[in-house]
This record gives sequence, C-alpha cells and structure tokens, in this order.
Amino acid sequence: MDQPLLEIKGLDVRFQTEDGPFHALKNVSLNVQRGRITAVVGESGSGKSVTALSMLQLLAPNAEYAGGEIIFHQQNDSIDLLKQPEGLLRRLRGNSISMIFQEPMTSLNPLMRCGEQVSEAIMLHKKCDRRTAKEQTIALFQKVQLPDPTGMYKRYPHQLSGGQKQRVMIAMAMSCGPDLLIADEPTTALDVTVQKTILDLIRSLQKETNMGVIFITHDLGLVGEIADDVVVMYKGEVVEKGAVKTVLRQPSHPYTKALIACRPILHPKGSRLPTVADFMGDQTAAVKPASQYAPPPPTSSLLKVRNLQVWFPSAKNILGKTTDYVKAVDDVSFDVRQGETLGLVGESGCGKTTLGRALLRLVEPKSGEIIYRGQNLIRLNKQQLKPLRKDIQIIFQDPYSSLNPRIPVGAAIAEVMKVHGIGEGERGRTEIAIEWLEKVGLKADHYKRYPHEFSGGQRQRIGIARALALDPGFVVCDESVSALDVSVQAQVLNLLNDLKREMGFTTVFISHDLGVVHYISDRIMVMNKGKIEEIGEAEQVFRHPGTAYTQRLVDAIPGRNFIGS
Repeated sequence: MDQPLLEIKGLDVRFQTEDGPFHALKNVSLNVQRGRITAVVGESGSGKSVTALSMLQLLAPNAEYAGGEIIFHQQNDSIDLLKQPEGLLRRLRGNSISMIFQEPMTSLNPLMRCGEQVSEAIMLHKKCDRRTAKEQTIALFQKVQLPDPTGMYKRYPHQLSGGQKQRVMIAMAMSCGPDLLIADEPTTALDVTVQKTILDLIRSLQKETNMGVIFITHDLGLVGEIADDVVVMYKGEVVEKGAVKTVLRQPSHPYTKALIACRPILHPKGSRLPTVADFMGDQTAAVKPASQYAPPPPTSSLLKVRNLQVWFPSAKNILGKTTDYVKAVDDVSFDVRQGETLGLVGESGCGKTTLGRALLRLVEPKSGEIIYRGQNLIRLNKQQLKPLRKDIQIIFQDPYSSLNPRIPVGAAIAEVMKVHGIGEGERGRTEIAIEWLEKVGLKADHYKRYPHEFSGGQRQRIGIARALALDPGFVVCDESVSALDVSVQAQVLNLLNDLKREMGFTTVFISHDLGVVHYISDRIMVMNKGKIEEIGEAEQVFRHPGTAYTQRLVDAIPGRNFIGS
C-alpha cells in the first residue's frame, strides 16, 4: 500500500483535573490513506474527538501529550504535528487539514453572514481580494448543493436549517482544497434524509478531490454507508480496525459486536435491546432471544384529534407587511388508542414537535378539537387545564435545557410533585424522588447533584423520572433518544418499554428515525409539511410504505441494507 497521508503512532493524551490526571488516549495508532475514508467509531468518552482535535493541537490547555507521534505526509515533506510551532499549525488548519465540527450553530459566528464567514477563510489562506473570495464562496455553495447560493451568501446562520448550516461548514472546510478532511459527528442531529444527502455529499467531494477523510461517528450504521476503513475506539484505546466490510460483517471484539447489536432496526418489537454492558461484562454474551410481541388489542380512543390547525405568523407578518402564516399543523385528524404507543415520524419542519406540544396546549392551536378523556382541551382555560396537567406529560428532546441548572435533579423531580400535591410533605416527596431515580437506573446519592454533573443519557433518565413521577396516563416523548449513543439509546428505549408495561400509560413517540419508531411503536403516523402522509400498523407502514415520502424515510435509515434489518 502507498505511504499513508496521516499516521498516528502510540498517541497518549492526559488531562490534568482537580481529581488528578485523566488518561484520555492510551497508545492510539491508526493510518489514513489518501483517497479513502477512515471512520473512527465509538461512544461518547471513547476518545475519538480527542484524537481528532490532537491532530491540530486544538485540545484544552490542561491537555498533555504524554507520548506518540502524528505524522502528516505532504507532497515533499513529512512532519510531526505534535512538534510544530503555532505559526505553522495556523497555516495548516483550514488549508491542508480542514475540520467539520459536530454542531454548526456553535461553530458559525451568529453575527456574520454565512457567505462572509467562508470568504474570510478563503482570503486568509489564499491571499485574494474580497470580490474573488465572494465568487469562490458562491461557487462552493453551489457545489455543496445549497439552494439559491447567492441568497445563502447573505443569510445569517439562524436563517438556515440544520442541514443547510452543515453544508456551509462543508463549503468552508473545502474552500482551500485540503489534503485531509476531519468530519466530527457531522450528521448527529440531522434527519435521516438530510443525513443521507450530507453523507453522499462528503463522499462525492472526497472522490472528486482524492483527499483523505476521517469520519467520526458513534453509529456503525453510518460507517457502512460512507467509509472504506474503520477504527473502533473504547475508553481511549483502539480495540479493532480494518476494512469496513470485514469489521461490520465479521467483528472480532465484543465492543464492536455490541455497537452493531444495539441498533433497534435489528430487533423485533418486544425484544430487549442489548447494551454494551451485556457484551463487555461477558465476552461470550450474545443477543438475548426476542420475547414474543403481542400488540395491544384494539381499544377505545384515549385521545381524539379533529381538524387541528396550528399556524404561526411569518417574519413578514410580524412586521405588519403581509398576512402570511406558516401552517405548522394543517387540518390534522387522528385517534390515539388507550395503552398504545403511536409513533410520529417525519423530517424537521414537518410539524411533528408542534403537534406534540399542541396536544398538551404548550402551543395554542388556531382551531380544531383535542378531546382527552371526553373533554375538549382547546375549550378549557388555564385554571380548568391545571387538574389535567398531572395526567398529560412530556419528555423533552434536550433534557439539559429543560432542567433548571441551578436546582439539584432530585429537587426538580420533587418540585413537580409539590405542584400537583403528590407526597406527604418534603420528606415524602424526597423519598418518592429517590425511588424514581433508582427506578430509572440512577443512585440515591444523585439526588443532590446538578444537571451538568450527568451524561446525556443520565439526564434523559432524569427527564423520564420527572415526567413519570406524576403517574400520567398520557406521555409525549419528543425526540427523546435522537442525540444519544446507540448503546445509551438502547438503554433508554428498554427503560421506556419497562415503565410502560409497569404503568400502562399511553404514548405518542416523536422521532425523525423511522427505524427507532418502528421498534417501539404499535402504529406509525407519518407527517409531511404539516399534514398526515399516512397512518397504520407499524409493521405495515415500515415494510410496505403507502407513499413515496415514507419510502424515502425508510431508504434513508443508516446501514439498513449493509448490516441487515
């Protein structure tokens, strides 16, 4: 094989913390070939982003490079990136080695137009004038398939969708024709259809320029879609590497087997999803046999929605210039049966989150009916709604922003019980809150900890505990597993299934991932542009979609055909 574009040899990285040194990377070695995509995969905390940031020395000041080399082979020279002065590194960053960061909204300057940010990078590295940089930026926007490239040049980041912002970041990363592109979780929070287009775009640009690509992800399904080679990391170490087809179809390390097995699309309804702990505790562990799933028998409707409309004024309307409205939910009607899980799926902007919040009157409908246990919620005032709030709960997509950072998590659970008169005094509510923390897999001594002291998966468990501590009859789960690692996602889905069997509540489960929705739902409702595209039994909708739009969502599920379904 030809000389690698990049070689990492025995890399050791430690962070100095208040509790002493933390060993983040241990003897990490990997190669990246020119003209190939190497995926680095693992859960949060595995060391994959630390490895990527080490290449450009972008780690925090408390990081210490305790050993190893990172050799970058240019056309006529080879250099150890760990030994280069800041001046040379600054010239390499964005020029020879570019990076697409995980969250484009925090990477883009909210006060600068998108086009100006890309032009700035071009002027810095190519030493050209503003007009030339603008022309090159618009051409790049066209290449990354942004609609109306000239118009996009003038827009601010908040005026773009998540997928559009990510395309701007790709344009910026490609602006100087890098030899090596590092893509750090570039599709994590995107819809599956947008995700697929971004993967196709990165792959086509890689083939066109023959650059090397490091693609960082926690999802082995994505690896099968885009990569040539794969490196699996676990707790700061490389545990397996090789060609993608070999590693995914014949994994040798139990951690790799676990990452593959955790994906909901591989398992029938009712089966308990395996987690990393099942494999790492016992290296001979295998997926537990699926339990026989029996869908709930048809029952009366707990919730009836009729001709529901939720409209928002457009930006022009707010300024009083037009009477335009955004029809987020447009004349929607459906029933939710007692005890069932109704999956609600669609792309960003389809109206699914707005619909979920409208069911709880967290956003006000324009017209229609929401009949819950015989009462039309739309006709009730706030005082009349208050007794029903206990019975209708929501688990939010981002538990961190829905938890008060200044209140310990136990107090946050106890607070909602106090509002609804649950528990005998403060001591009684504390006991119930601790009981719920333990029920969702946390510990009693977590009661006094604050939200920032927990991982994403733990915070999601806290959000579940807070919602279910009121013993609700109806729960809306709004993208509650969308940003989690596959193993943590499996844990949370198992937890929701266990608690649903124990408590018997009814659920509307909102997600953009049809694979997850199929696993957990009894029926599936597909939304598109504010309307219901189709609704039916989960197996029927998933296996035999009735519309082209649903078929597109199925086809976009990462790794569906590569690993199997």
